Amino acid sequence: MSLFGKILSKLGFGSAEAAPAATAPAPAPAAEAAPVTTPAPAAVTAAIPVVDVVAKLERLAAAHPEKLNWRQSIVDLMKLLGLDSSLADRKALATELGCPAEKMSDSAQMNMWLHKTVLQKIADNGGNVPASLLD
Repeated sequence: MSLFGKILSKLGFGSAEAAPAATAPAPAPAAEAAPVTTPAPAAVTAAIPVVDVVAKLERLAAAHPEKLNWRQSIVDLMKLLGLDSSLADRKALATELGCPAEKMSDSAQMNMWLHKTVLQKIADNGGNVPASLLD
């Protein structure tokens, strides 16, 4: 599993996606005529889960022994999710997400880019991330 895939999984995206996948094939065998195409888009639209990322991360932060600033730090965000936050893993995640080469050589710039990009990609995948965290 990719590093970003692990982030999504830790936030509960994987478990939410499993149930809709099982329900999508069921309507297809029942109707083999043209109506099959009509229910499929409705099922796909209804199957997109919205994950309240902030609430989930706040609950994790409240239970975590360290005070972590996940809203501004990729290191703290990864720690909060129980992932390795080492420079090597952050570089691997940055590479996976397409970090520009000029930012990769400066860990501070890479970390800022990575934090914003991870939150944006979480939002792109159905996470309810406030605009204030995406700016």
